[in-house]
Amino acid sequence: MSNPTLLPSEQHDASTQAARGATFREPQTVFPKRISWQALEPYAFLAIPLGLMGLFLFWPTAMAVGMSLLDYHHDLYAPQWVGWSNYQQLFQSVRFWNALVNTGLFSLGVVPAMVLIPIVMALLVNGTLRGMALFRTLLYLPVVVSMVVVGIAWKWLYAEQGLINYWLANLGFAPVDWLVNPDVALLAVMLVVIWKGLAYYMMMYLANLQTVSQDLYEAASIDGANLWQRHWFVTLPHLAPTMSMVALISTIGCLKVFTEMYVMTRGGPLGRTQTLVYYIYERAFEHLDLGVATAAGLVLMAILMVLSLLQVLLTGLGESSSDQQKIQAHRAV
Repeated sequence: MSNPTLLPSEQHDASTQAARGATFREPQTVFPKRISWQALEPYAFLAIPLGLMGLFLFWPTAMAVGMSLLDYHHDLYAPQWVGWSNYQQLFQSVRFWNALVNTGLFSLGVVPAMVLIPIVMALLVNGTLRGMALFRTLLYLPVVVSMVVVGIAWKWLYAEQGLINYWLANLGFAPVDWLVNPDVALLAVMLVVIWKGLAYYMMMYLANLQTVSQDLYEAASIDGANLWQRHWFVTLPHLAPTMSMVALISTIGCLKVFTEMYVMTRGGPLGRTQTLVYYIYERAFEHLDLGVATAAGLVLMAILMVLSLLQVLLTGLGESSSDQQKIQAHRAV
């Protein structure tokens, strides 16, 4: 509405200025938002572990990959680029495949024992009897003893005139060349590794067993379940995740076994106890062939990564089946 106090020309100028003011506005300055500490805080916490992983994992791995493509055999201080020749030489080596087979046989013999026998041991010591704590401590003593000391002690026990052959002779058996006979040497080392590691995995199972509610066992007993059925439907489903972890840890330990072979057999006799890590040591420090040794180490790392991935997948499947067994057990009781 026009103002009656203004002249027509003045009213025209005022309306023109109002229209211009509505159409053209002064541009406003937009300042960037300040990045708050709360937004940067997660990255600051990640920087330290990522930096440590880069320093002690990613960088050494990249260096190892580079070393595996060089030839150190002829000149240790001036290696030559050979590309994938080290891997070709590795996969064509009979000693490498022999070491890989020995490592596989060693794992097949040790891992099942490490997974199953400690369960029985944990069930036996899972009680409140008088002196049980002392008994557990005595069982755990071999774990804390150095593997070098254990290897030397068992080497004396396995000797031709050792204590084991003395017992066998008293029982009417012929003495056994435990660490000299190619057919027995690997088995002898397996027994030492199993003896030393059983109590370690027993404690893992024992910690899991003590979280199982006793009401489940009592309800199963009331419903007529015997001892075997109670352990099958109640105990094993609760132990399934621990069994998977024990299988992975013991498998990795078997693939990396070295000290036992070095102390007791030095890879003999006839290479029957030469494992993959011992082969890497031999190529690197006895033959100074760092390129082939590094290539073998990367092959071992790839095997460990594949096994870890399989363990993650199998753990997921095992936990789902374990949950189903727990549901069935609860319904049964």
